[in-house]
Amino acid sequence: MAGLLFVRRSADLEEIADESSWWRDAVFYQVYVRSFADSNGDGVGDLDGVRSRLGYLELLGVDALWLTPFYRSPMADHGYDVADPRDVDPLFGDLDGFDRLVAEAHERDIRVTVDLVPNHTSDQHEWFQAALRAGPGSPERERYLFRDGGGERGELPPNNWTSVFGGPAWTRVADGQWYLHLFAREQPDLNWAHPDVRDDLARTLRFWLDRGVDGFRIDVAHGMAKPSHLPDMPTPASGPELVLRDEAADPRFDDDGVHDIHRMIRAVIDEYPDRMAVGEIWVTDDERFSRYLRSDELHLGFNFRLVSAEFEADAIRSAIEHSLGTVASVNAPATWTLSNHDVVRHVTRYGGGRRGVARARAMALVELALPGVVYLYNGEELGLPNVDLPSWALQDPVWERSGHTERGRDGCRVPIPWEGGEPPFGFVADGHRDGASGLASNAWLPMPAEWAALTVEAQIEDPNSMLSLYRQALEIRKSSPGFTGTELEWYGAPPGCFAFRRKGGGLICALNTSAVSVPLPAGAVVLSSGPMDGDLLPPDTAVWLL
Repeated sequence: MAGLLFVRRSADLEEIADESSWWRDAVFYQVYVRSFADSNGDGVGDLDGVRSRLGYLELLGVDALWLTPFYRSPMADHGYDVADPRDVDPLFGDLDGFDRLVAEAHERDIRVTVDLVPNHTSDQHEWFQAALRAGPGSPERERYLFRDGGGERGELPPNNWTSVFGGPAWTRVADGQWYLHLFAREQPDLNWAHPDVRDDLARTLRFWLDRGVDGFRIDVAHGMAKPSHLPDMPTPASGPELVLRDEAADPRFDDDGVHDIHRMIRAVIDEYPDRMAVGEIWVTDDERFSRYLRSDELHLGFNFRLVSAEFEADAIRSAIEHSLGTVASVNAPATWTLSNHDVVRHVTRYGGGRRGVARARAMALVELALPGVVYLYNGEELGLPNVDLPSWALQDPVWERSGHTERGRDGCRVPIPWEGGEPPFGFVADGHRDGASGLASNAWLPMPAEWAALTVEAQIEDPNSMLSLYRQALEIRKSSPGFTGTELEWYGAPPGCFAFRRKGGGLICALNTSAVSVPLPAGAVVLSSGPMDGDLLPPDTAVWLL
């Protein structure tokens, strides 16, 4: 796959993109802004908080940030319900603060990318409020997906679509019509057949590109386009879907029309040199996934196969092979991640406790050994697990929409512990601890007291900590020639194990998911995820060799 070329089109001219573009092998760090660092003591992370921790991110060794939404919002879905996509919500700061963050990140050679939420708006967006006032048949309602209901008096939803957050995907308004929302009722879906919608997104893209952002993460990149007749789902979901997945013949997602939208987005981004876009693409069919990465669409696409894979060598290898095969067909780099703000943290997914931590350490080396792009989720470098929060603390809209049967995603969004021996561990500027519960009383989500051993302060000088492992791995990945090349060569391995070599560079990564220690491939050990068993690779351990 050496010598790959990306072709973009602008004003009928084809230009060849530089195959050495910064994003092709970058390590991105996802900052869940409200949980990263709180600069003003209100319990919610903010942009100045992120800026105050840029030194840590530089020390960690990441190349770029992905900031989750910080735009004006009523916060029904913690910022993914956007009321004004071209302004900063006062909860997070202001535009001047955003500009300072970008400037200081760039001074440290850290790129900044931001979330883009094109599928829907907040119900408080001026367009939706105008649509409610204007009534059925009005031009204002054409920007959204309003429909008359079924039944004798329109009392039934227009179709059987379900919301990702649980319940029907339709809400009825006072005049009898219904509007579509694939997520919360406070997040009405836009009508992407309307020119105003496309023009407004282009304006938003240019607004942030002009302010110096280096790219975008596109939320629900497999959504937006809907079939015009809105056909029923063949098999409606019976409950909330916390992770978006494509189902056979599901008309809600992966409609062919979505590719025209991405071509429009790409055309705007291509007006600005060296910028990029990555899509959240929950599409499991390899061929359909690859369409999003054609040369005039997205630069990168999250393939969540590693997130979905059990900690078992064959399952992990299959996820890797599928992911690499998918992008090879369109000459794009693979994009890897193990956790994000929508899924259970992988320490917990892999069993929790010491076993979960050991397996998470092993998978960190596997992921960082792979060719392509890596996205880390804030706190994974500290080995943070999911938190079993008390019911009173839950805020995810999934909790309410499921009738308190699904606890939602708050457990993976608990704020980052920075320093000290008790909550809120330096996350809140002047926070305090509630002695009765052992939980921080003024962080937006409570932090468990046992995280004292997981703070940045506790780990930064410990050579055996998770944080030190990530720092070492990122430094080696960046500096060693063993990580060159875009293809893998697989070795023969015992059951429950695998080993691959980076063709071109020569790095070998071996993983043992079995119950017994196994022989290592030939080579000198560069880094291991845990203690070695003499010359053998122990269970739940990965190693790099050269």
